[in-house]
Amino acid sequence: MNIIYSLAVLLFFQFLSCNQASESPQTSQLPDSLQNQKRDKAGSANLVFKSADGGQSWQDISEGLPGDKLEGSLFVNDRGFYLRTGNYIYHNKPNNKAPFWEKEIFPDEHSNIAPGKSGMFAYDYHQGKFRQKINGSGEWSSVYENFQLKGIIDVFETAGGTVFIVCDRGRGLFRSTDNGKNWKEVTRGVWKLAESNGVLMANSVNGIIRSADDGETWETVLSEGGVGINLAPIKGGFAAITFNTQSETRRVRTSYDGGKTWQAIDAGLPPSMMISSIIQVGENFFCGHPDGIYKSSDKGKTWKRILCSMDGKVYNLSVSGNVIYAIPSAGGC
Repeated sequence: MNIIYSLAVLLFFQFLSCNQASESPQTSQLPDSLQNQKRDKAGSANLVFKSADGGQSWQDISEGLPGDKLEGSLFVNDRGFYLRTGNYIYHNKPNNKAPFWEKEIFPDEHSNIAPGKSGMFAYDYHQGKFRQKINGSGEWSSVYENFQLKGIIDVFETAGGTVFIVCDRGRGLFRSTDNGKNWKEVTRGVWKLAESNGVLMANSVNGIIRSADDGETWETVLSEGGVGINLAPIKGGFAAITFNTQSETRRVRTSYDGGKTWQAIDAGLPPSMMISSIIQVGENFFCGHPDGIYKSSDKGKTWKRILCSMDGKVYNLSVSGNVIYAIPSAGGC
C-alpha cells in the first residue's frame, strides 16, 4: 500500500510540474507606447513563444497575429521573426519588449518568403516568380526572371552572394553566381541549406550533404539510412538532425570540422521519431523534442528539460541573436 501511495504521489508531482512548466508565462506590463497598438484578433494565443534570457522564461507573443493557428510561410534571421499569412507580412523584432508585430502588405501572387543577404525574397510555388525587397526599402522588385521552372520550395543566398533555388519533385538544386542571369543544376533531392565559415550543408534524401566549393559539387557526409531532417549553423560548425532507419529514431549530431566528421550529442535525450530542431544560443544548445524543450550547457553531454510540451505538440526552435523563438507544431518539422 505504501509503495502504491508513494508512486501515486510521485506521478502527481511529475504531472503538476510538467503542467506548470508548459503554461504560458504571464506577460509583463506593456509600455504605454505599445498598449494602444491595434490587434488583428484579440485572444490569439500559444502560436509563437519567445525567450530573451536563455530559456529561463518564455513570453507568448501571439497577440496581434490573425486566427487561432499559425498559417503561411515564415523565417527567423538576425532581424527577427517574419511570418507571411494572408495578404500581410508580420515582423517581430528581437528587442521588442512586448508581443508587438509590425505589418506590411505582401506582394500579390507570391505565397512564400525567405531571407536574403541584401533583402527578403518572395516567391510562388506554382508560378515560379520571384521578387525581392532590399533592406531599408519599401519596394518589391522582380528578380530571377530567367529562371523558368516551377515547384519552388526555397531560396538561399550565401554570404558571398551565390544564390540557390530549391525545387521539389526531383527537379533539383539550382545555383547562380551572377545574380540570377544563369542557372546550373548542381544536385537533387535537397530541401534546406545552411552555411558556416564558407562551408555549405544541406538536408537531402540521403542524409546530410556537404559542399566546400560554394555549392558547385556535393558529397554525402552523414547518412544513417534515412533523410536529413534539420540543419543549423553553430559556433565553429554545424548541428544536424537525421533519421536513423535501424533505431527508427531521429539522431542529433554536431560537427566542428566543416561537416567532415560528426559526433552524437543525443545520449541524454529520450529517443524519439519527432525531434524537430537544434540551435545554439551563447554556449548553450536547445533542442525541440516531443517532451518539450531541452537545454544543454555542456555541448550535448547532458540535457535538462526547461519547458514541457503543450497539447502534445513539438516546439520548432529558431534563434535571432540571443533571442529564441519557439513554435508549437502538431507534427514537429
